[in-house]
Amino acid sequence: MLSAALTDVYDAQLPGLSPERVAAKLRMTMTDIARIADVHRNTLARAPGSAKVQGRLGDVMRVLADAAELLGGDQGRAVVWFRHQPLAGFDGQTAEELVSTGHTDAVRMHLRMLRDGGYA
Repeated sequence: MLSAALTDVYDAQLPGLSPERVAAKLRMTMTDIARIADVHRNTLARAPGSAKVQGRLGDVMRVLADAAELLGGDQGRAVVWFRHQPLAGFDGQTAEELVSTGHTDAVRMHLRMLRDGGYA
């Protein structure tokens, strides 16, 4: 599932994940993507292939792929979930908020619990 999600956002010119394509997939502005990547907006244009940018964009795409898998492959629903669904046990924060503060592993664990039939 991850490879299908990456196909849309991968840029062979970088090589790596395109911040612009990730923004389009998530229906976000580049300023929002910079916030999630924890970099200045100009960094996305000047150094889109930097380890920090690529790491955070990779985190986003892994969470989206996990969510889409749980939602029957529906990437559109996964995007809505990522951006807007408050997660139980995380003080009402969304996956977007958690990933932007470096808590990707907690979100992925939450999704694994849901996939395995647990309650979150």
